[in-house]
This record gives sequence, C-alpha cells and structure tokens, in this order.
Amino acid sequence: MFDKILIANRGEIACRVIRTCRRLGIRTVAVYSDADAEALHVELADEAVRLGPPPAAESYLNIDAIVEACKATGAQAVHPGYGFLSERAAFARALEAAGITFIGPPPAAIEAMGDKIESKRLARAAGVSTVPGTLDAVGDLDEARRIAREIGYPVMIKASAGGGGKGMRIAHNEQELIEGIARARSEARSAFGDERVFLEKFIEEPRHIEIQVLGDRHGNIVFLGERECSIQRRHQKVIEEAPSPFLDKTTRRAMGEQAVALARAVGYFSAGTVEFIVDKNRNFYFLEMNTRLQVEHPVTELITGLDLVELMIRIAAGEPLPFRQEDIRLEGWAIECRIYAEDPSRGFLPSVGRLVRYREPQGREIRVDSGVYEGAEVSIHYDPMIAKLCARGHDRRAAITAAREALDAFLIRGPVHNISFLAAVLAHPRFLEGRLSTAFIAEEFGERFTGANLPVARLEEIAATVVRMRLDRARRDARATGKMPGWRYRPEPRWVVQLGQVCFPVTLLADDDEQSVVQVVDRHLEVTAEWRPGDPVVRARVAGSSFTLQADPLPEGWMIRHGGAELPAIVRTRRAAEFAARVPEKSRPEAGKALRSPMPGLILSVSVKPGDEVKAGQDLCVLEAMKMENVLRAEQDGRVEEVRVRPRDTVAADQVLITFA
Repeated sequence: MFDKILIANRGEIACRVIRTCRRLGIRTVAVYSDADAEALHVELADEAVRLGPPPAAESYLNIDAIVEACKATGAQAVHPGYGFLSERAAFARALEAAGITFIGPPPAAIEAMGDKIESKRLARAAGVSTVPGTLDAVGDLDEARRIAREIGYPVMIKASAGGGGKGMRIAHNEQELIEGIARARSEARSAFGDERVFLEKFIEEPRHIEIQVLGDRHGNIVFLGERECSIQRRHQKVIEEAPSPFLDKTTRRAMGEQAVALARAVGYFSAGTVEFIVDKNRNFYFLEMNTRLQVEHPVTELITGLDLVELMIRIAAGEPLPFRQEDIRLEGWAIECRIYAEDPSRGFLPSVGRLVRYREPQGREIRVDSGVYEGAEVSIHYDPMIAKLCARGHDRRAAITAAREALDAFLIRGPVHNISFLAAVLAHPRFLEGRLSTAFIAEEFGERFTGANLPVARLEEIAATVVRMRLDRARRDARATGKMPGWRYRPEPRWVVQLGQVCFPVTLLADDDEQSVVQVVDRHLEVTAEWRPGDPVVRARVAGSSFTLQADPLPEGWMIRHGGAELPAIVRTRRAAEFAARVPEKSRPEAGKALRSPMPGLILSVSVKPGDEVKAGQDLCVLEAMKMENVLRAEQDGRVEEVRVRPRDTVAADQVLITFA
C-alpha cells in the first residue's frame, strides 16, 4: 500500500479522495493554483504544492509541474479525480516514466476509449450494441449533409475527443446541422484542442443509463449496477440515481455483461463507466466509456456499500478485487443532485462570487460532497459546481423525499444557485413516476426556470408557519421588555398573509410557547416552528406534517424558499392589511435597456449590429466563461442602439455589452 498520494485535482473530488486516504492512514499532497491558495482541499491535505496561475492550462493541466510536485514531496502515486488530466494517457505515461503510480486505468485503455470514433470501433468488435452512425470524423459540410441524410434526421453531432457535454449538438434539419457543426467544432477546439466531430443517429425519447465497472490488475472485472443519468441540461448531467427506475433484471445484466466485455477487450483495470443510450423499448446502445471516476459515483457507493476511491487505490497497489460478481448486492435507492452556481432565471448562466453563508444539510441518509466553506469564492476559472447532495432511502420514493427535504435545508447565500430548480425537478409528477428522458428538462422547464408553483394546501401551511414565526418573535421581544410597568404580551388574533399574489386570512385560536393553533381559510392547523429569529432555516410542523423552508427578512415578513418556489410572505395584522389595500401601487420601473455581461469572460461572437430589430429570446452574442460557451439572448423585443464589444474582447462582470433604444 502507498504511504503518500498526490491528488491532481481540486474542489470536491480532491476533498473526497483526501477523506478516504485519511481513513486508510495514507498521507496526502494537494496541488493548487493561485486562485485556490485558500481552498478547502489545500487545508485538508497533509501537504500542498503550488502549480501556477489560475488558468488550468498553467496549473492543473501542467503535467511537468505535477510530476515535479510528486518528486519534491515523495508521493508514490497520483489520483487524478475527474476532469483535468484524469483521461490523458500522456499524463499516465509521464507518471510511469517517473516511477510514480497512476491510480487509474492503463494508458492504452485511456487512449482507446478517449477517442469516441475509435471506441465505437472497439465496442462493435467486442460485440457491444452501438448507435447507427459514422465511424470516421466528418470532413466538409457536403459530406456531413450526405451522412445525415443517410442516417436520417435528427442526428447528434459529437466532438471526437469530447466529454462533459462539450462539443455536442442535435440537428433536426440541414440548417441546424450546419450551425451545429460550426458550434461543436469551436467548442471542441477550445476545450480539447481537437475539432474533429462525427455524426450518429439521435435516439428519440432516450434515457442515459451507465454501468459502473471495476477491474483489477489480475484480470478480474465486475459491474456494480447502473446509474440513471437522464436528467440533463444541454447534455450535462444534473440529477443522477441508482438504480434506474426503468431497467429490469434481464436488461441490467445484459448491459453489465456488455460493459465488462468492452472493459476486458481493452485490458481495463481500475474504476470506469460504460455509458449507454436506452430507448423506450429498452434497446440499449453504447455511447462512450469514461476511463475515470465519475462525478456521480456516490450513488453507486450508497447502494453497494463500497468505497470506489479506496478500491481504485488498492487496485493501483496491485491488490485483487475482494469480491466476485455474485457477491455484489444493490440495496435501497440513492439520488444525487448537482448544486451549481448558476442562475436558472437567466438561462442557467454561471454565477460567481463569495459564499457569504454556507451550511450543508445534515441527516443519517444524507451525504454532501463539497470542496467549499463559508467565505470561499466561486471562481470564474473552473467548473461552477458547489456541491453534490446525495440522499438514500429504502426505495425510490423515500430517497426523493429525503433529497427534497435536504435541498430545502441547504443554505447558500452569495452566488445565485440552482437549488430551487433541483427541488422543482424532484417534485415534478413526471419525475416521481420515473418517466424520464434526456429531453426531460427541455420539455418540462424550457430554457429558463422562474420558480415552482406550490399546492394550495402547502401555501396554507406556510401561511400558518410565518404567523407562528411572527408570534415567536413577538414573544422574544416581550421577554426583553417584560419588566416595563404595565406591559404584558397579548398576541394579535387576526392576521393576513400575502404569499406572492395570494392572500390567506389566518385567525389565532390558541397560542403558547409550544405551539399555535390557527385557522387558515377553513382549515384548523396546529403549528410549531423550530427557528431562531435571524436564522434563515425554519423547520416547521403543521397538522402533523414536517417540512423545511428558508426565510430571509423583508420589511413586513420574509422571502420564503421551499420546494422550488421563491415568494415573498408579507405578514400583517388584519387592520394593517386593510390599510395596505388602500395604498395605490407604485408603477414598476421600465425594464433595463442594456445587455450586461453576467460574469467575466471572452466574447466569441456578436450576432447583431446597431439598428437591428430584435425579438425576445433572440441570440445577441456568445460569451465564453467557466469552460462553456454561453449564448446571451434578448430579454424583450427592441431595437439595437449600440454594440460596445467585438469578438475576442475580454469583458468584466456587469459590463454593458449592447444597449437598446
């Protein structure tokens, strides 16, 4: 076994590897860029080595610097995590040449599976079912048109060296094919230094289901069940679960056996994932093989009881697998939600900034993998994922319930995040039924998310809760002033709670330190609130049902976040509500007449010029930031007055890019 391991990564995965190493008694070395000098993984590791400036090409992708860090610290092995150098055969070979063990598969397997075209050839040769399409990179547009017509629209455009959803586009017709190839090549060139793309048939109503494989250096290979990864946005996974609600035992075994056959064909060892696309009839087709640990590996760990990082380390040290295929048992259900710093209301554009408040939910069935802390910075230089929230249950419904409760309790203030969106997805009837596809988010939520609509019964329960909070606050104030002569606490009996645009009359029937009894519309509700004034997290129990909400102060109430909804709760006495109703509404200010950059980045293209008439939703320019190309669109109809940027301009956050007349 190794005495010291260097983790060639950052963020939550670096912290994840460090925690397993610590449990095994292995010392760890962190590496960091200048942007991560105060990062959590640097704090957790036994030693830390600076790599260079913030850009990944000058730090986390600098092979020579990482090899030198190993030599300087005496690290015997390197765990690459995922992303960065995890699937670079050149990195594995450089470590091998320096006498350092790569905790991952052999370089030949990385090369074979890293090229999507070559991997398809190998998969077909190994008897693995593959999607109809080309086995060679497409040349000019004429060739692409011919191939697309032969395959039949819709077709998927994919970067040959791609991954993580980059360099992927769907084309439903020839115009989309031309535009998609240009965008996919541009993104692939920027992300991978390789602009080759190929075409394959797009499977309609597809599900993305992957098989976790694990092999040792002695020829033993097993599969550890599947993960359902169909909840995606722009080909990037958002919510994953294990097992899949769609597979039966026969399909699961067939997929597992084909995944093992492919791994065996390339001499694979370590952890790896074979991804399949599955149609509505459970026909499955090879998509790609990821020769690394996956972001979503925790859900497999939660249902198998295995530590995949520990097993990767033991395999790299030459140990055989401690179990056989028939020993593997899948117990319970697990769901992972990826929490990103992004703004769902602005087309999920990445967000940056300091985590002013950060508190992870706790619970026996809850696991949070993160690499941040309160006060940490979400940087423009790297992926915007803040954390992975995982929940386990005895069945799918129990896991979903635990995940929803944990999302409601996850406290993040600072960068805009997607927690409300994740909560809305988990609450969606179609998700609860397990009727999933990779088009789920596009079909059910579109390109923007502005909040969920809560059932009326839950709104009534929230109204009861905020009245209880108001009474608790009044009780606290009464105790502080209780020694004043002639003053005593008398709770107000009649209230009006405005939740968004809906008002609920609330009548107080009984009240003491333990609970309140109220009437909301025609419901009699007993309500308690586990809450300290000033704490945003409130744990309520209303009519025997427990739930969690978050409440940030407003002048006459709180901004409530719960179940994917964000809405103001204005709490007034009945008399105050009557007066407020007589106050004329202020006219709303005119919508902004400028397009501002949501974050620092690089302008790749501008689609409009002064004088152009634009429609709401129309593309205006493309901004490259946080490793992705982000299309900025018009918020409303208008006419372009001035374009203040050109392609290749570097822009700052909130900088005005385009103004409108």
